[in-house]
Amino acid sequence: MEKKKHSSGWGTGFAVGIVATVLAAIAAAMIVVYTGAYNVAANDDHTSMVRWAFETTMYNSVQARADDIEVPQDIGDASAGAADYKAMCQHCHAGPGVKRAAWANGMLPLPPHLTKHASEWEPDEIFWLVKNGVKMSAMPAFGAHGDDQKLWNIVAFVKQLPGMTAEEYAAVEGSSHAAKH
Repeated sequence: MEKKKHSSGWGTGFAVGIVATVLAAIAAAMIVVYTGAYNVAANDDHTSMVRWAFETTMYNSVQARADDIEVPQDIGDASAGAADYKAMCQHCHAGPGVKRAAWANGMLPLPPHLTKHASEWEPDEIFWLVKNGVKMSAMPAFGAHGDDQKLWNIVAFVKQLPGMTAEEYAAVEGSSHAAKH
């Protein structure tokens, strides 16, 4: 006598449930996209989940792409980078004793104060950010407008920002050098 196998259907039901859940999530996302339900105004902060998704994606993307960048032994000339930083970056990222431009406070995400946050990034990651920019953040890609050495000079200066005093920052070369570029 042959035994019949009994199937509970649990495996099939589980798979159908997963597929249905995924399809429902895609449908909900498409409804949000096509109805404009998500407010994209820069004066309305992202939800916690959206902010987490954007920040996590950005950090992981930069780290993955910066791994291929060879950091020079002598990163660059921080004094030359200071002039370019003050001309190109200070209005959004501020400096020791210097606030960002008032209009930059209306950006979302708000550009990080590099006096506090530059230490969170490795030189290759800062170089990648300066060269390539970041989509949907207003961070431009400066790679098309400057040679790599100019960008490494900015990296060298940015890495000094966290330990720099307001007096030291005020004393470094200002816009006169940057105006020549």
